[in-house]
Amino acid sequence: MSFIIEGIMSVTWQQIVMYGIGILLIWLAIKKEYEPSLLLPMGFGAILVNLPASGVINQVLDGVGETHGIIQWLFEVGIEASEALPILLFIGIGAMIDFGPLLSKPVMFLFGAAAQFGIFAAILLATLFGFDLKDAASIGIIGAADGPTSILVSQILRSQYIGAIAVAAYSYMALVPIVQPFAIKLVTTKKERCIRMDYRPSQVSKSMRIAFPIIVTFIVGFIAPSSVSLVGFLMFGNLLRECGVLGTMSDTAQTSLANLITLLLGITISFSMQADAFVNWKTLMVMLIGLFAFVFDTIGGVLFAKFINLFLRSKINPMVGAAGISAFPMSSRVVQKMAMKEDPGNVLIMQAAGANVSGQIASVIAGGLVINLVTNYLK
Repeated sequence: MSFIIEGIMSVTWQQIVMYGIGILLIWLAIKKEYEPSLLLPMGFGAILVNLPASGVINQVLDGVGETHGIIQWLFEVGIEASEALPILLFIGIGAMIDFGPLLSKPVMFLFGAAAQFGIFAAILLATLFGFDLKDAASIGIIGAADGPTSILVSQILRSQYIGAIAVAAYSYMALVPIVQPFAIKLVTTKKERCIRMDYRPSQVSKSMRIAFPIIVTFIVGFIAPSSVSLVGFLMFGNLLRECGVLGTMSDTAQTSLANLITLLLGITISFSMQADAFVNWKTLMVMLIGLFAFVFDTIGGVLFAKFINLFLRSKINPMVGAAGISAFPMSSRVVQKMAMKEDPGNVLIMQAAGANVSGQIASVIAGGLVINLVTNYLK
């Protein structure tokens, strides 16, 4: 029984902290139902990789030599070597998205762009706090409110905080119903939140729905080639949905593929949550700056809507601007819930959904632009 005692005695206080974080993530997933498909495997993985001499990561055993652990192998193959897991997930995300509300009111594209303000504000803030440019850029992408994009950018830029970035990105996505109302109310009045908007959608033809993902891929490929893997796989998934001849594949992408990749991604990213690298004050700074990015994304979208209202006769409810972040469909639901609370009968869901799906595109384009800017600067 001595080996059991030795294992317990070899646990460090940092590992105990990670056990607590893992249990907290599992609790949030089960009790609060915050992004359970991601937080639960991340939480359980955080426990696995921090057990003493854990067999899920590579280690050297006396008389045997080096042995390979499954989580480290998944990380090295699925994220470090090819970024395969976060990119493949975009096929499923694209297949889930209906761009109809956006195509019927193209002006909503502007809100997706405006709601990325927090990314660049957070990059500046992280730089001021002493993070090098690669880490600062990776931290800023938390503001995209898009977990796969955050993981991909931080991995391509070789950030040493990929674990903290992943936890922050997915945690704040899960906390959209808490964070966004607070941020929206900071910069709006009750009168503004009660503005009603008419919804007169134009018909979106099947040809336009099919052409849209192809056109977007071409445009992004020329403007931000580094984001082609992100946007291209997102648009490929949407093309599966809209083409009308691959219904089974579209269903598979939305369900089986998305669920499998999400499961593997959640437990794989826990490799970056090993105590010696995760438990330090800079991890706390990453979390706080990520929250700053998330809040300022929301505020940026709202303020942009208020700015546009200066020139419009028929006003836009500024809350619609907040839905320009990538957290689809949670953000549009939050906006609708707030609208109904302020003025029962005020329906903004379609306008908010249009802004929300535009944010999905804008976030991956922003990720590609950040990669381009940072890599060109560091040449």
